[in-house]
Amino acid sequence: MPLDLPRSEDSSAPISAVPPHGDATLLDAYSQAVTTAVAGVAPAVAHVRVERAKASRGGREGSGSGFIITPDGYLVTNSHVAGGAAAIEVTLPDGRTASATIVGDDPHSDLALLKVAAGDLAWCRFGDSSRVRVGQIAIAIGSPYGFQHTVTAGIVSALGRSMRAQTGRLLDNVLQTDAALNPGNSGGPLIDTQARVIGVNTAVILPAQGICFAIGASTAEQVAIALIREGRVRRAYLGVGGQTLALPRRIVRHFGLMRESGVRVESIEGGSPAADAELKRGDVIIALDGRPVANIDDLQRLLAGDAIGRATEVEVVRRDRVLKLSLTPRESEPRRPL
Repeated sequence: MPLDLPRSEDSSAPISAVPPHGDATLLDAYSQAVTTAVAGVAPAVAHVRVERAKASRGGREGSGSGFIITPDGYLVTNSHVAGGAAAIEVTLPDGRTASATIVGDDPHSDLALLKVAAGDLAWCRFGDSSRVRVGQIAIAIGSPYGFQHTVTAGIVSALGRSMRAQTGRLLDNVLQTDAALNPGNSGGPLIDTQARVIGVNTAVILPAQGICFAIGASTAEQVAIALIREGRVRRAYLGVGGQTLALPRRIVRHFGLMRESGVRVESIEGGSPAADAELKRGDVIIALDGRPVANIDDLQRLLAGDAIGRATEVEVVRRDRVLKLSLTPRESEPRRPL
């Protein structure tokens, strides 16, 4: 006896498992956008294998991903992937392997720039991460095993996030995405549907589900340009160790301060700009060049490269007084935060 299949109101047509035409079209458009973007960028994504002289950074060997940004072989990856390398080998999507050298390593931004010793290279372009919007498609590409790419897709979940680099310095304008990062994808590109790099995949929160972070493309591009030109990212240095401290309300009200906290100076390096300016332990820095300082992160943001060698006014609370002292910041060493 034949089965009596369910039918729609039109008895001549059985109910179909195929989605309505409109939904199928949307799915095809999404798939088309992702596959086209991946095809445009994947040839520039490479596997990075690192050998280290010391075992202090996670073992003698490490690996990750990276992506080539110029025809002559400059490749961006994470500092925690390539930093401290004694030897680096890059495996390209076409199966070629080539040696690479470190052009510059910036642990404060968790970015490193390599130069790949190979020709006829595919390369990709940075987009403008300031134009990225929450909800837009984000595609993470990596090359964890050398010959085979991994691709995950999702959306940009949030903008303007902050996270700590290994040096303790704050990374601003970090993109949050739910495009999962597979093992070995760190250092690979996060791209949009126009095949533009909008971020550098850098971290995943393991206890959470689907929360991944990427350094914004605008930051990555600025760091890459600085590393190409000078081999380093120039940042200013005061020579203080400090911690964020809430100020007494009476002090805030009496002096009409813009913030209710500042950076308490806990230590001062001998011969540093802070020592030359006669800052003292216990001083609370509340402003730099007239711009308020509420915490250590504010102070780090203000110590940019343009402050190096420029006479700068630092405003401090010392006991029950507010003082203005003059100092001249010097260039920081790569791993020195303040």
